[in-house]
Amino acid sequence: MMAGKRKAPTKNPLTSKRGPSQATVIGLIVVVAFAALVGVGVYWNNAPREVVVPANATAQGVPTGNSAAPNKISVYLDFQCPMCKQFEALSGSTLEELRDTGQAEVTYHPIAILDRASTDQYSSRSAAAAGCAADAGVFPQFEKLLYENQPPEGGPGLPNDQLAQLAQQAGAGPEVGQCIEDKRFEPWAQGVTEQAFEAGVQSTPTVLVNGQKVDNPTPDGIRQALAG
Repeated sequence: MMAGKRKAPTKNPLTSKRGPSQATVIGLIVVVAFAALVGVGVYWNNAPREVVVPANATAQGVPTGNSAAPNKISVYLDFQCPMCKQFEALSGSTLEELRDTGQAEVTYHPIAILDRASTDQYSSRSAAAAGCAADAGVFPQFEKLLYENQPPEGGPGLPNDQLAQLAQQAGAGPEVGQCIEDKRFEPWAQGVTEQAFEAGVQSTPTVLVNGQKVDNPTPDGIRQALAG
């Protein structure tokens, strides 16, 4: 596990006109308080809703790229997580290259574990909205836009109408707005979160290459993991 663990969300102290460095990401990967997730899971289990899996997704997440690719990369992320934003800025293009060149299938697992970091459950709302984007076939573009427009911790998240605007900017049709407003894929996002918890995921972002956790999820670290 990388240094700089924290058990409760705080405002991101990083400021750099040059963007995040590898040292920044290595030292400040956020560690979530999964004890709180247990209580959230109890609430979810006591308030069941029909789980509808988005098109272009599975019950576990959103696979992107060629399913026959020789390598499998899994990325667990929370759209409220500041270090996930740093990770996307640093390593997102590497994942895109590996996916687009057929070297790896990249599966994203949007989980909701940082609702306490906003005043309106943005972590859950954005994960559900990501399901709408997946259903519309625009998840990769939407994921990038969410991080480019990530709200600061401690206040309100992006409102649903702005999430819908970003989804349409990513290429979804206008009907995505109703999907987001209805929280159609919130039960799916909750299921993805519970499965991550059961699998032992303890931080966001968490990256697995062929089932093995990458302790240094920088571009070099990911490529080294692929090389075995």
